[in-house]
Amino acid sequence: MIVPVILSGGSGTRLWPLSREAYPKQFLPLVDQNTMLQNTALRIVGLADATAPLVVCNEEHRFMVAEQLRAIGIQPAAVILEPVGRNTAPAVAVAALHAQREDVDPLLLILPADHVIADVGGFRAAIQRVAPHAAAGRLITFGIVPTAPEIGYGYIKAGAALDDSGVSAVERFVEKPDPATAQRYLDSADYFWNSGMFMFRASTFLAELERFAPAMLAACQQALTAGRSDTDFLWLDRTTFTACPKDSIDYAVMEKTDRAVVMPLTVGWNDVGSWSALWEVGERDADGNITRGDVIGVDTRDSYVDATSRLVATVGVEHLVVVETPDAVLVATKDRVQEVKMIVDQLKARQRSEGRNHRKVYRPWGHYDSIDFDRRFQVKRIMIRPGACISSQMHHHRAEHWVVVSGAARVNCGADEFLLTENQSTYIPVGIPHRLTNPGKIPLEIIEVQSGSYLGEDDIVRFEDIYGRGNGET
Repeated sequence: MIVPVILSGGSGTRLWPLSREAYPKQFLPLVDQNTMLQNTALRIVGLADATAPLVVCNEEHRFMVAEQLRAIGIQPAAVILEPVGRNTAPAVAVAALHAQREDVDPLLLILPADHVIADVGGFRAAIQRVAPHAAAGRLITFGIVPTAPEIGYGYIKAGAALDDSGVSAVERFVEKPDPATAQRYLDSADYFWNSGMFMFRASTFLAELERFAPAMLAACQQALTAGRSDTDFLWLDRTTFTACPKDSIDYAVMEKTDRAVVMPLTVGWNDVGSWSALWEVGERDADGNITRGDVIGVDTRDSYVDATSRLVATVGVEHLVVVETPDAVLVATKDRVQEVKMIVDQLKARQRSEGRNHRKVYRPWGHYDSIDFDRRFQVKRIMIRPGACISSQMHHHRAEHWVVVSGAARVNCGADEFLLTENQSTYIPVGIPHRLTNPGKIPLEIIEVQSGSYLGEDDIVRFEDIYGRGNGET
């Protein structure tokens, strides 16, 4: 039995401004109509002996994970929620511990949620070829056959071949090289890019983790034992998981174990770790450009231009990345896009919201877009899905006016309950409990005008929430 484990905890800061902490790249449709998470889940549909996937994600992203998998008809075996990110080794440890709860010892297939694999059939075939080695107690890492002297990846040096399946012993792991070293690695044919994908028995990984990082394993066991489950999610205990040491699978286990082997892959893999990587995997026009949205290019070559909300025009440029969103625009040369992370660091240092949130913010009931604001007012466009509702709540510092643009709204305001239809409106005074529900069959869209002395999202006192959120949770 193979249990796929999808790791969906990354923040994707190098793809800012599309990817942000509250809505990172694995939830975005960067390559086709599906999101990266959806494509990762679909990649394992039909894999022989595979179960429904386990997903490990940040608790803040739980509703996005659940909704995106539901949209493609996949019911995960479990969605394990991390209260804080502790890197990949603890995430895999809690997945392995959970997978063993039914007195089974499955093979775990570890997959980051944000990679591209063009040859899905070839990938599945490689998994089947390597499965006997994992069943025999080896720790498999999938190495990508390099196509260029890439300096942005770590490398794996292969040792002696184990058999004719293509699997070799791991001689050593090496850090990201300089250009000359990367060229030597490429020329030697003995080195592979470290993909961050793995396969092993749950018991084998846990035994090696206990051998090399016993404190990490103990913290993960405690976090799982002290955690809680509800209908949709498995919550790790915040206190014990926060105290867990933070490390990657490579550093915690793979670089130390004598059980590591590497399976080379040539399946059109890309981790889409930068805008230039996205340009490389996309379909380019005759001038070498990739354009998305409303774009007009004149004498523009070898560029990536993404227009989310308005017309973007370029004239006489080449080798550029231009990404427009409603609240931020990125312009960079393709050879410097790895430095986009520095912009995110500056935004966080200045406590600017653009480093964390989009203007459009997603919630389990739908989303809202802050279309205008000033010191004492804010205007939002709110969409509530059919059958969904906001929490029963009140605000200490703001009043709200609601105008229905389309659909129907059931409003609870204090002791009153009434229905609003298109072009009707109502007023929610400061301090009055209220709730907004979409009882209809189409999305409910309203314009909300907030006014008051404080308009922050933390001025929400929840009384009841069908999504299980408490005060301060999104």
